[in-house]
Amino acid sequence: MNELSQYNYLFLDRDGVINVERPNDYVKNIAEFVFIEDSLKAMAILTQKFDRIVVVTNQRGIGKSIMTNSDLEIIHQYMISEIEKAGGRIDKIYYCTDLSNRSINRKPNVGMAFQAVADFPEVDFTKSVMVGNSFSDIQFGQKLSMHTILVGDKYKKEHKIHNNINAYYENLYKFADSL
Repeated sequence: MNELSQYNYLFLDRDGVINVERPNDYVKNIAEFVFIEDSLKAMAILTQKFDRIVVVTNQRGIGKSIMTNSDLEIIHQYMISEIEKAGGRIDKIYYCTDLSNRSINRKPNVGMAFQAVADFPEVDFTKSVMVGNSFSDIQFGQKLSMHTILVGDKYKKEHKIHNNINAYYENLYKFADSL
């Protein structure tokens, strides 16, 4: 039995986990939204393994007026549609447009997690996994006693973040395939 079989709830970051992150930029439209290789396959697998799947994503580009809430909604509808076509699902997407790092909703702060519990009261953070590609994602999960998974190539193997995670996978598909 897989060690993660005790976990029922999945929290995912978006950029760098589901889609290709745009360094020093934002995904502002569907043309700029590119799924990471095999992330759609990963979502189909994860849908079978978790009772709830939510996305928690910082979207400062809206706060900076680089894009609008409407732009983001179009991107998210596209993402959900493609994930559903591939046999996966996302139960809800939570995002923070705030510019201040002190905002309760901006990761690594935990406001988006409590929004998820308000919508899905059965969610138990100690039975949750947080998958992200950045230090703020890992801190978010740790503050809530979640099992933390780092994906991607943002940090070299020697980086201190690797001392603070439960596991590392090259990408979301490798994580999903391990379950």
